[in-house]
Amino acid sequence: MGFEIKEGPHIENEYNNFTALNISENHPARQDHDTFYLNKKSMLLRTHTSPVQIRVMSQKKLPIKIIAPGTTYRCDDDSTHSPMFHQVEGLVVDKNVNMAQLKSVIKVLLEKFFQIQDMPVRFRPSYFPFTEPSAEVDIGCSKKNKTLEIGKDDDWLEVLGCGIVNVKVLENCGIDTNQYRGFAFGLGVERFAMLKYGINDLRMFYDNDLKWLNNYSFSPKGFPNIIRGLR
Repeated sequence: MGFEIKEGPHIENEYNNFTALNISENHPARQDHDTFYLNKKSMLLRTHTSPVQIRVMSQKKLPIKIIAPGTTYRCDDDSTHSPMFHQVEGLVVDKNVNMAQLKSVIKVLLEKFFQIQDMPVRFRPSYFPFTEPSAEVDIGCSKKNKTLEIGKDDDWLEVLGCGIVNVKVLENCGIDTNQYRGFAFGLGVERFAMLKYGINDLRMFYDNDLKWLNNYSFSPKGFPNIIRGLR
């Protein structure tokens, strides 16, 4: 679809990770219970890959159409959360960007990933500091007999967040909001894998059990720069 892959540092400054993304000083995400801080809070382990978007937008080489995959870190640990996990975020900044374009990209993404044509998809109004309007995306599913089947229309399951980039974020990056708009979306890699392959405990990804990894064919393919450099 014409997206370019971009990466950024795992150790970020507070401005790129929070302030430039319109996340207020008193937002819960900035607290110690959610974020790994270093060096008296001036530096931290990034909590999402959105700082990559900020770095790219700050270069003001427009238009922008990028995918930002990478490792992220948060103070959380249970069967569905990990202190280290992976995200993929998408960003488009151009003239005449609109919500219809965003919806079409996400629908193609979901149908290709889950390999289901005419996937039931709905967009619910939501709130994120860095997008306005914002939406959460649900896919159709069935939750009967204690099993989850993707692609049905009996029930709904939330899978990712998206929206039109908040004009404050564009302004923080020096982009002329009279000419340009943007849309963005983000998803959790492990969560998508869990849904696709029926895995119920995220911690299994990090147990280094080769039989388990080989069973699901989780090999380090397709990761840019870092993995390729090791070959």
